[in-house]
Amino acid sequence: MTKRKHQLLTESERDQILAIPTDRDRLARLYTFEPSDIEIIGARRERRNRLGVALQLALLRHPGITLAQLIQDRGAIPHDLAAFVAEQLGLHVTDLANYAARDQTMTDHARELAVRLGLRGATRADIPFMIEAAAKAAWATDKGMTIAMGVVTALREARILLPSISTIERASSAGRARARKQAAYALIADLSAKQVQALDQLFDAAGGMSHLALLKTIPVAAKPDHVRQILDRLRQVRKIGISPDVAGRIHADRFRQYVREGRASPAYMIERYIPSRRRATLVAFLLDLEERLTDSALEMADKLIGGIFTRAKNAQARSYATTSKNVARLMLIFRRTIDALTDAVDTGEDPIEVLDASVGWHTLLKARPEVATIAETANLDPLTVAADRYATLRKFAPDLLEALQFRAGKGSAKTIAAIEILRDLNRSGKRDVPTDAPMPFRKEWRKIVVGDDGKINRRLWEIATVAHLRNKLRSGDVWVERSAGYRRFDTYLLSEAKAKPIVSALGLPPTASEWLEQRGRELDWRLKKFAQRLKRDALEGVRYRDGRLQISPFRTIATPDAEALADRLDAMMPRIRITELLHEVAQETGFLSAFTNLRTGELCPNENALLATILADATNLGLSRMAAASQGVTRDQLLWTHDAYIRDESYRAALAVLINAHHRLPFSRVWGDGTTSSSDGQFFRGAKRGASGGDINARYGVDHGFSFYTHVSDQRGPYHVNVISAATHEAPYVLDGLTSHGTDLRIVEHYTDTGGATDHVFALCAMLGFRFCPRLRDFPDRRLAPIAPVSAYPSIAPLLGKRIRTDIINEQWDDVLRLVGSIKAGHVAPSVMLRKLAAYERQNQLDVALQEIGKIERTLFMLDWLENPDLRRRCHAGLNNSEQRHALTQAIYTFRQGRIIDRSHEAQQYRASGLNLVIAAIVYWNTIYMDVAAQHLRSTSIPVPDDLLAHTSPVGWEHIAFSGDFLWDRAAASAGRKALNLPPDSRAPKHSLIVLP
Repeated sequence: MTKRKHQLLTESERDQILAIPTDRDRLARLYTFEPSDIEIIGARRERRNRLGVALQLALLRHPGITLAQLIQDRGAIPHDLAAFVAEQLGLHVTDLANYAARDQTMTDHARELAVRLGLRGATRADIPFMIEAAAKAAWATDKGMTIAMGVVTALREARILLPSISTIERASSAGRARARKQAAYALIADLSAKQVQALDQLFDAAGGMSHLALLKTIPVAAKPDHVRQILDRLRQVRKIGISPDVAGRIHADRFRQYVREGRASPAYMIERYIPSRRRATLVAFLLDLEERLTDSALEMADKLIGGIFTRAKNAQARSYATTSKNVARLMLIFRRTIDALTDAVDTGEDPIEVLDASVGWHTLLKARPEVATIAETANLDPLTVAADRYATLRKFAPDLLEALQFRAGKGSAKTIAAIEILRDLNRSGKRDVPTDAPMPFRKEWRKIVVGDDGKINRRLWEIATVAHLRNKLRSGDVWVERSAGYRRFDTYLLSEAKAKPIVSALGLPPTASEWLEQRGRELDWRLKKFAQRLKRDALEGVRYRDGRLQISPFRTIATPDAEALADRLDAMMPRIRITELLHEVAQETGFLSAFTNLRTGELCPNENALLATILADATNLGLSRMAAASQGVTRDQLLWTHDAYIRDESYRAALAVLINAHHRLPFSRVWGDGTTSSSDGQFFRGAKRGASGGDINARYGVDHGFSFYTHVSDQRGPYHVNVISAATHEAPYVLDGLTSHGTDLRIVEHYTDTGGATDHVFALCAMLGFRFCPRLRDFPDRRLAPIAPVSAYPSIAPLLGKRIRTDIINEQWDDVLRLVGSIKAGHVAPSVMLRKLAAYERQNQLDVALQEIGKIERTLFMLDWLENPDLRRRCHAGLNNSEQRHALTQAIYTFRQGRIIDRSHEAQQYRASGLNLVIAAIVYWNTIYMDVAAQHLRSTSIPVPDDLLAHTSPVGWEHIAFSGDFLWDRAAASAGRKALNLPPDSRAPKHSLIVLP
């Protein structure tokens, strides 16, 4: 997968352009002759000429070259092609011997056939045409293969034979240069002299750092001061006055390329660009930065506002906890009071006298203020307690409201009106809120905000208004101009017209009535069938007692034979350093080709530095420590490599290469065919308390931290990973991995634990074509949801919940289809939409409809789970795959005590992606050598049945050395297949299958 210096294509890509298929189906589609072709070929007398002319005819059609070109390029004619062509003519490949003993004969045949086909050879006069075609292809991308194929496509459409690869490559490079120049001009054409000066002055130093470098440094810890710093940067960007309309003048992908370059390149490097490229990069970067600064300010304000209420609730809880002893004492007094009054009723005595004698009137009067205080503490709204932190809110909220423009639909007009009044109060310095000020927040707060005198409490009204704005921003009911994460809700969705063909391809009916009729029939039949089987006690592992289900837990029991085989294979694995393993896998799969230079598109010339950078992410070692522990790379090399080659999209592309390579290995199929997978989160502690240290999830103790949410296929490859807050619900991220992994896997069934399961996920999985199978911890407590009346299923009535609201499904069906189509098309991430729907203070109607659809799908799944023990086994086994991956993660991600110290989400994602990539490399390498080991055992007459191999795993690591010095030069030199770890007396001769060719 090497690329020559300053060339556009790798050697592999050059081969792909003129690639001749080898599989029978593609050969048949491309090279099957028609009767008229047979007639032309049959006109030749000699067998060798008939076969030669047939091959010429085939190659002229695809890939569009002559036989002479093919021989010059490859040195020989592919046997599969020659055999397929010969078979159609009743000839043999050997008949081609001595064809065109004179070169002129081959040339004459090619020229004659080209004329018959309406083709002509490329000439120097076609170079401008090729460059123009390359420029069109490069308008959207810098990828060499895409640009070169644009040239090839244009030549084929023009009926021109392909010239040499070198000619195509030179034209592609020239076209890319032209496209870059045109795009740069489009971005900067309308800049005024003042704007150009402002852009150039971004490189001026201020306090040892250029203005541009300072703008690129965005605070991440949630502090009021940091909100103001972000807003100050936002004002500086806006002051330059770049119109957002400029972005529409070039292709969106090309614009994103400029943005990525601006983000990743240090200021000093951008300063060295030629003026047009430098200014174009800055224009794109600043437009993107304006959105990111806006989102950063809003996200930080969201955390601060949420923190105010969290602290208020905690303070209230602590206050109430201090009254626990008094509560116990007062409850005893209350019990004695009840007993005294009961006795008085029974005996006919005066209740007051009995009460005074038994409890004491004085005791009751003394307890009265204590009871009032405790009741007030228990019933105190967090808003009232939050007012104690009003000063914190005032440190950032006025600046935030002044800097951003909020927009809303008619339904949230009161929210905008309240924000305008708050702005006016801040500007004028007035303290009193107008008596007619809108109160868009919930009713309970309205009562608290207005005092007994009818006046509005400024503190409470302002805190309530800002908290309400936070919720509206989260849901999308209120949006912000020039924001990427806080847009209007419907801008996240495709139009109905664009979504329609997508959902049609998914097999979803255009109307809810059709879907409900089909699903309703199935649900009714399944519920009745389940009731009958449950009544007969005919469900394996399921019992129904006293209106409650009892499900026997499933436990995997490995057989002694399976364990023995796994141990034997593990013992035979070669001992290897992680550096050697990565080099070997890189050579075999070419996954490093995914890491291209952000600015030039070229591959990294220093594979040692690239692998060391990836391993630094994977192990949490960091670049400086990796350089100190390495031989063959320096810190400067690692820093440069990280800046130029490490990006999230590069990690994703490299992971796809590895997962696809592993998927193609025949041995990987002993564990599965790549159609099922599981996902789970793994907790990692943050470096310290605070926003950059993550959030607290009581499930993991009191430490702040993050979760790496990873998807793992049945073949054990980790094909997707997301870094999420430890306190975030996992369910919204289940679908992210299923819909955007970019590999050749075709997942149809997916497993999670309870944390990944909600009715919304059930709905979207079913409608997108996935079977969602969570292991529900609270399964017996969940209710089945019927469409028909509960009375239709009397024997299982205790297991049934409320009926499905079909009316809301009918009302919202069009929007449901828009949502599904938008997710399927990759227009929006599922997690984004699910989090927005969950943010509504009152349930959004689309959210309700999705939940009702999910209840139907969950009910059908629960019936499957109860009736099918195999499904329970598959789910259990699938989740074990995730747990095995977690164990390997702990062995790799060990440095800095496994804590995530990175402050930015981007850097945290790099850690997770590097870790996932290294694990995928280990899985690939282990699979290769487990195959070799199994073949060796079979060659020595030791049985290795596939059903036992299914109980092994390629996630072992005992034979891999992760620590110590990283000897990269030595690892590169020794890369190549290793011999198995065998006892001396069992080593096979050189011709054995121990080392595959």
